[in-house]
Order: sequence, then C-alpha cells, then structure tokens
Amino acid sequence: MSTRINLLPWREVRRKQISRQVVRASFASWILMGLVVGYAWWFMDGKINAQEARNAFLTAEIAKLDQQIADITDLKKRRAALIARMEVIQRLQEDRTQIVHLFDDLVRKLPEGVYLTNLNKQQKRITLRGVAQSNARVSALMRNLDASVWFADPDLNIINVKNEQGKRTSHFTLLVNQDAKNAKQQPSPDG
Repeated sequence: MSTRINLLPWREVRRKQISRQVVRASFASWILMGLVVGYAWWFMDGKINAQEARNAFLTAEIAKLDQQIADITDLKKRRAALIARMEVIQRLQEDRTQIVHLFDDLVRKLPEGVYLTNLNKQQKRITLRGVAQSNARVSALMRNLDASVWFADPDLNIINVKNEQGKRTSHFTLLVNQDAKNAKQQPSPDG
C-alpha cells in the first residue's frame, strides 16, 4: 500500500504565505518610501526656510550698509565743501592785506601829472586806465611799477593822444601783474 501525500494544499498555503509576505514587504517599502520622502521634504523645507532667513538677514544688513555708504558719501561731500570754504577763507586772509599794500604802493609809484580813471583786477592781472599829461609820464609810471615789489611786468596796451580844452593829454591802458612772491617776502605791518 502506498501512501499518498497530497502536496497541493501545502503549496497553496506556501503560495499564500509568499503572496502575503510580498504584499507586506511592498506595503512596508511604500511606508518606508513615504517616510523617506516625507523626511526629505521636511529636511529640504527646513533648509529652504533657513536659507530664506539668511537671505532676509543679509538683505537687511545690505540695506543698513547702503544707508551707511550714503551717509559716508554725504559726509565726504560736506567735508569737501568745508575744505573748499576753508581754502577760500585762507586765500582771503592772505589777500586781505595785499590789496591795501597794492593801493598804497600804486599811489606812491604814480608820478605827478598821471591820473587813474579806472582800475580792474582779475586774479593776479590788474588793468589800469588813466590820463597823463604826456607819454613820458606814462613811461615813468611803467618804470616805477616795474621797480615795485608789489607789481611786475607792466605792459602798455593802448595809448591815445587827444587834445582836450586846448591841452594835449595821453589816454592809456596799462596791464600789470601782481607780484605775489615779492608780496609774501614783505614784512607785515604788525611787526
């Protein structure tokens, strides 16, 4: 007698077990993948939020620095304006006594018979217009100005001889330079 073993139910049971294991493994892998994707999303979202916070901080700091740069630029402009004013004041301080010396020396160098009708000063160039009794007196004025410590390089620009009220007069225009180097060497009247 032979025993017969029926293996079909065992195979069927084994097949169901394997099928359940595959389903469980698939379900577990789906859950695991969901957790991994969820964790990756949460991690990246945290990184993005942290980077956005850093970007916002940097933007705020850049705005502060831009304001400070604008303030510094404004201060530089004010400083330049103040320096320019100080230079003008310094030049005026240096020149304030020179004009007195120029007029004083001009009066002393003016020969008799020469009258000035106009004096114009631009920078270091002085234009003198006047009337003289003769050309020789204009020449004497030029020699006197050339010998002066306050004037240099007299240049006769125009001379016209006219008869006015029966007298012959010479109308002249004379250009002369202010001699700044000699003026600085002169002792001040204060001592």
